[in-house]
Amino acid sequence: MFAFLLPVWRNRYFIPAAISGEFKSRVARSKIGTLWFVLQPLAMAAVYLLVLSEVLGAKLGGMDQKGAYAVYLLAGITAWGLFSEIVGRSVNMFLEYANILKKIRFPRIYIPLVILGGALINNLLLLVTVACLIAFNGFYPHLVWLSLIPATAVIVLLAVGLGIMLGILNIFSRDVAQVMTVVLNVWFWLTPIVYTSDMLSPKIGQFLQFNPMVPVVGIYHDAIVYNRMPHFETLLYPIALGTVLMCLSLFIFWRSGPDMVDAL
Repeated sequence: MFAFLLPVWRNRYFIPAAISGEFKSRVARSKIGTLWFVLQPLAMAAVYLLVLSEVLGAKLGGMDQKGAYAVYLLAGITAWGLFSEIVGRSVNMFLEYANILKKIRFPRIYIPLVILGGALINNLLLLVTVACLIAFNGFYPHLVWLSLIPATAVIVLLAVGLGIMLGILNIFSRDVAQVMTVVLNVWFWLTPIVYTSDMLSPKIGQFLQFNPMVPVVGIYHDAIVYNRMPHFETLLYPIALGTVLMCLSLFIFWRSGPDMVDAL
């Protein structure tokens, strides 16, 4: 089953070149280039911050430090941005590369890897930008930020596992992309990004424990906002779910391989 993954290692030098080419094509003829990758999430955070903090007077409970809520919001959006970009782009990735798939014979597994590479670069740019912005409010990067590495790995596991499956399903039913646009919007509000978990009732809080992004976003909040070492055992559930999704997606990818190009 996993034999189709072997070309990835044999042609491993092709993947960075493809990521670089895809990244350059997205900023071609753009006056501000890579800034577009951070302006959109920052603009969304600014709108939420203006409405919730300035208009509604929302503050981060338990912290009197100025700008704490803004940092909380930016930390959550940084985590969510990586997840939503991978899933959102993966849904249409095989359709985007349809012409290449029909004309050139190459390992199809390269496509999600190129999408992943581009998303990680965008997220790194966003994280660096966020680090610079929150430094003005006295929130400086510390060694505890290294805990973002395993959290990012879990996001990748969840997003790629889900994204490959949705990308294949979208080939045979184009409604999948439309449905996932709505699902991701609802999923965002079911994740404590613009609010804290202690603001919820116990019943809703228990329901949100089934959301695998809750503990992952929580690690970003612990590291960036509260400057404390997270509880990594909370990642066991998203790791287990992500592993199941990844194995299932690779199985579907393997079985549907001969039919994918014909359906495109």
